[in-house]
Amino acid sequence: MASVAALALALTLAACTSPNDGLIDNYKQGGDTGFISGDGRVQEIPADQRGGAVEFTGTAVDGSTVSSADYADTVLVLNFWYAQCGPCRAEAPTLKETYQAVQPAGAKFLGVNIYDGPEQATSFEKKYGISYPSLLAKDDADLKLAFADWTPLQAVPITLVLDTQGRVAARFVGQIESASILKTIVNDVLAEKS
Repeated sequence: MASVAALALALTLAACTSPNDGLIDNYKQGGDTGFISGDGRVQEIPADQRGGAVEFTGTAVDGSTVSSADYADTVLVLNFWYAQCGPCRAEAPTLKETYQAVQPAGAKFLGVNIYDGPEQATSFEKKYGISYPSLLAKDDADLKLAFADWTPLQAVPITLVLDTQGRVAARFVGQIESASILKTIVNDVLAEKS
């Protein structure tokens, strides 16, 4: 069963990638080639309706091992992306701004790069000033499967907000259009632990 899911996921990822350096320009001009756009939906899940904790382990861009246990009792924002994804590039400043705003209150961010190797991921992070770590999921079927219930990876970017118990409290499918929306949701989830 897992191998069938991994194969389907691999085929999906292969279908939505394109090595087109002009992709962000195309996206900003209204083009939609090279990725499947999310619908911009934001789903908030009341605390009493959240499922179990999302558990994962993966390899970060710097080669270190990172797991959900590293974020125990922490509000965690997970952003799924890859370097040639136009909406991912367009939302990078929004994520950076939100991270800087909510980090002092205790929220953490973690990227999950679904397609690139360490060189491409590092280049993207430097270009957009992203200072939080990212995991590399390209060749890690277990990591991809850990998020399969919440992330239609063919529709990146996707952003999950996990509560202090590791449960999904909110999900953005598609580009986050406004830092204020993400900040508000993260701050609401932070306030739950008070």
